Amino acid sequence: MSIPFEVQRNANPMPKAQREALLVNPVFGQNRTDHQVVCTWEKEKGWISAQVLPYGPILMDPASAVLHYAQEIFEGIKAYRFADGSIWTFRPHENAKRMQLSARRMALPEVPEDIFLESLKQLIAVDADWVPDASNEKSLYIRPFEIASENFLGVRATHRAEYRVIASPVGAYFTGGFKPISIWISQKSARAGKNGTGAAKSGGNYAASLVAQSEGYDNGCSQVMFLDAESSTYVEELGGMNLFFVFKDGHVATPALDGTILGGITRKSLIQLMQDRGIAVQERKISLDEVRSGITSGLISEVFACGTAAVITPIGGFKSTSETLNISATEPGPLTISLREELTGIQYGRVQDRHNWMYRLR
Repeated sequence: MSIPFEVQRNANPMPKAQREALLVNPVFGQNRTDHQVVCTWEKEKGWISAQVLPYGPILMDPASAVLHYAQEIFEGIKAYRFADGSIWTFRPHENAKRMQLSARRMALPEVPEDIFLESLKQLIAVDADWVPDASNEKSLYIRPFEIASENFLGVRATHRAEYRVIASPVGAYFTGGFKPISIWISQKSARAGKNGTGAAKSGGNYAASLVAQSEGYDNGCSQVMFLDAESSTYVEELGGMNLFFVFKDGHVATPALDGTILGGITRKSLIQLMQDRGIAVQERKISLDEVRSGITSGLISEVFACGTAAVITPIGGFKSTSETLNISATEPGPLTISLREELTGIQYGRVQDRHNWMYRLR
């Protein structure tokens, strides 16, 4: 399916000098580019329009379904500027597939892959100057999202939806740089339950993590780790990242995707890169007791988290109301470092892209 994109350029874009000043050291999520993509779907007609418009507020009726029934999904993807000035993104076909999976779970219309890919190209066509240079791992963070926009108060799937794309220049996700962070173990709340929405990238899942996230901040931690909702026994994921545990014997384990964990694209890519090196990667249940004993005995030598925003983040330890488990509070582990260097090298065009993951936007 394909629909033409109509382009309306922003008559008052941010002045060049101001934009360039922001791009020197962009703060994650703080500023937006000059344009947005807006595509509209209606139940009886399908996808009926696609536009590139000046960035601005959404005019929304107070009865819009998304405000009352939380039909909303999103994706996170980055645009990278290569040394020759070209602009690329990383595995967008995977983002398109995951957004379709999320849409099915949240009873929203699926955005066709060709519209998803074209929306990225269209936004970059007008906002290419917002993609920063590669120094200090800067990039343009792109946020595709879909909302139920029908003006209707009633519990049923929406008959009207909007798919939008906005973007923000970003630097490092964690302001402290590539250093081990502390993780709070949530023991009073769960992120998602069996047969719920955990595998969908929906805002409600993130809302469910915020109380525990705040508790973690209050205890000096940067992120929170959730356990399974049924027994509070097995490790699942962080509020916004997947987890990997590196064992002393060389193998690596990560919690299996069982419907309650988001299938991270960075997670999938790292598994492939490790398998390329001959590293055995196990996708399985990992109990908190195994993590506790593994760290205490030294059988677990490294732990890292991953996601589009933060890429790969080393974990120095875990804390809860009853214990502190320290791995390394000062330096990332060797596998964490080398994987991050390889992945970011591919993303910025410095390392050979053996799997053809990069997709040119401009």
